Amino acid sequence: MGTYDLTVVGAGLIGLATARDLLERHPGLRVAVVEKEDRVAAHQSGHNSGVLHSGVYYEPGSLKARLCVEGKRRVEEFADRHDIPYERCGKVIVAVSEDELGRLDNLERRARANGVADVRMVGPSELRDIEPHAAGIRALHVPGTGIIDFGLVADAYAREVRAAGGDVLLGRRVVGVSTGGDRQVLQTSKGDIETRFVITCAGLHSDQLSPPDAPPSDEQIVPFRGSYYSMTRGSRHLVRGLIYPVPDPTLPFLGVHFTRRIDGEVWAGPNAVLALSREGYKRSSVVAGDAWGTFRFGGFWRLARRYWRTGALELWRDTVKRSYVRELQRYVPSVRSADLLPGPSGVRAQAVRSNGDMVDDFSLAETAHFLQVRNAPSPAATASLAIGSHLADLAVRNFGLVA
Repeated sequence: MGTYDLTVVGAGLIGLATARDLLERHPGLRVAVVEKEDRVAAHQSGHNSGVLHSGVYYEPGSLKARLCVEGKRRVEEFADRHDIPYERCGKVIVAVSEDELGRLDNLERRARANGVADVRMVGPSELRDIEPHAAGIRALHVPGTGIIDFGLVADAYAREVRAAGGDVLLGRRVVGVSTGGDRQVLQTSKGDIETRFVITCAGLHSDQLSPPDAPPSDEQIVPFRGSYYSMTRGSRHLVRGLIYPVPDPTLPFLGVHFTRRIDGEVWAGPNAVLALSREGYKRSSVVAGDAWGTFRFGGFWRLARRYWRTGALELWRDTVKRSYVRELQRYVPSVRSADLLPGPSGVRAQAVRSNGDMVDDFSLAETAHFLQVRNAPSPAATASLAIGSHLADLAVRNFGLVA
């Protein structure tokens, strides 16, 4: 049986960043990161678009707003130290109709309140200077938004954890947790791990690893698959950086957009459709237990009743390419169906309350021996180092850790 002072469940960006921060503060701490896959960043951390978000969208004062702005700065500094390439390619959030202008103004005010640097509103002429093939009546230019390969970032986090004396235990699925006073036992697929304290950063399975002594939660993960098209090499010139729509605050997701990748590829998407498997990266991916868990959750049906029209449209776009293309052409009119090849998919772990509300901010649960990350959607990758420090602060306070 392995014995540790603190064990982190989940070797994604947040779990690794948390372990790294704790070891930096407390060099003598015996820390393990336990991961069910045979590599780090196997799911959300390795299936995202690679955008370094600036902090435009988030409610001022929220954890998302504060940790995104701080986290972006820290990830860029980390990347500089580790020779990980990134680029501040900039983003334009484009209004294509008059009824979007008020929402665009609100975004500008929110960005300034969050301390996002150098944001400015531009008209059609300046928009074409920034993105020659984009169409819109006004746009918010966010020049500091960047792109990076978060898989490389996660690998570097893991190297630092190991260099500081921590263990990264791969291929160990946690199948049970028991508690007995000051000692917790994680039952894993490769034997038990005894530990004083546990921090769970389990992403798509975060609600399935609740602390044994925690009060019941009304939040459950509902997985949404987002699929991208990859633009052909000959059409990538149509997009210089990042082209986003003005989000509708009554809807849960941002909408399809164009993302230049650090490797030079350009992705178009994603859509957002219900996934019938928590790790369902294909339309055909179905896990009966995952699907049943969603369908028996009352919060899902309340959410579905609220957004059924949007959900139906997303499903239509997922299966009918010409519908997807028409949506993309609102922002880049010259894009054609032949420019788009099937691309990658990701699954977003979205916490939903029993009343059908989506949990918007980062969400945590705390007990005397456990910290549980319940909800950490975008911009969690960008904010990972800041979230790791926040969790480490909570661990020091709750667990009484001393150097």
